[in-house]
Amino acid sequence: MGRRAALALAAATVLWAAAAAPAHAKVRRYWVGAVPVSWNVVPNGHDAIMHQTYSPADTVFPTVVYQRFTAGWKRRLPNAPRASQPNTAIPGPLLRARVGDRIVVHFKNMDTVLKQPHSMHFHGVRYKPSSDGAFLPGFSGRDGDVKPGQTWTYRLRAGRRSAGVWPYHDHSPSMEGSIAGGLYGALSILGRDDRAPDREFVVAFETTHGFSTIDGRAFVGNTPVMKARVGELVQWDVIALGSEHHTFHVHGHRWRERGVPRDTKTLGPAESFRIRWREDAPGTWLYHCHVEQHMMHGMTGIYQVSRKAARRPR
Repeated sequence: MGRRAALALAAATVLWAAAAAPAHAKVRRYWVGAVPVSWNVVPNGHDAIMHQTYSPADTVFPTVVYQRFTAGWKRRLPNAPRASQPNTAIPGPLLRARVGDRIVVHFKNMDTVLKQPHSMHFHGVRYKPSSDGAFLPGFSGRDGDVKPGQTWTYRLRAGRRSAGVWPYHDHSPSMEGSIAGGLYGALSILGRDDRAPDREFVVAFETTHGFSTIDGRAFVGNTPVMKARVGELVQWDVIALGSEHHTFHVHGHRWRERGVPRDTKTLGPAESFRIRWREDAPGTWLYHCHVEQHMMHGMTGIYQVSRKAARRPR
């Protein structure tokens, strides 16, 4: 190939790459640590529906959770915007992006109590094997087996088929116990033309310390109280961890899937979905898993909708 032809080919390649990259594409950087905590599944010690009480000996246990930090893991940040998700340690940071974005997650294992390896494995996005975060003896690298005190950087890309909500979780040698203890979170990816919601709630179904939990808590009064206002665009990010199936339901509300109205949706282990609606039903409502045994063992929460209408953007 001649010099002119080579230059022309190189120029065409640059122009093609520029045209292929979305104009809005960004690099989203997150700093996340796996930190030890003493977790109480039932902080108020009470099942308000069945009038049963629990002692801390039954509900408190040591575990490790994902925590968001500023750059360099210098200072802790809330895991989700306070206007949407009540601040808590379970689930981990709500990682947000848009189709076309690159996502860079700097991870540090800060487990000084259990002293176990941990990692981060992401569903729904593209990555190279070095960012898989799964431990496979003889094949995987340090990405799936980050020892206490060590760090790893996961490099992800939100492709065309990444729009939606996806779980991420520990996939290290200590995966089973870590996930049961709350080491998981949600990755929320908007389509290129999707409007960002006014409120975004993460509902994580899992069995935690023998209880059926939402975001690591059991029973009304302990599970997150989600709040919205009439007129707001509300998005529910629902994920399931563990080994059981669940059915998500919100009282007094419906949404559409392919034009069909629904008010329940089932998901199995590691499955996830998002649902949206424009809020128009003021009042105090229940949201829960509709598997009755799970509901009675703690998978029930409160959703409060204020009558004060939200201002519509001009």
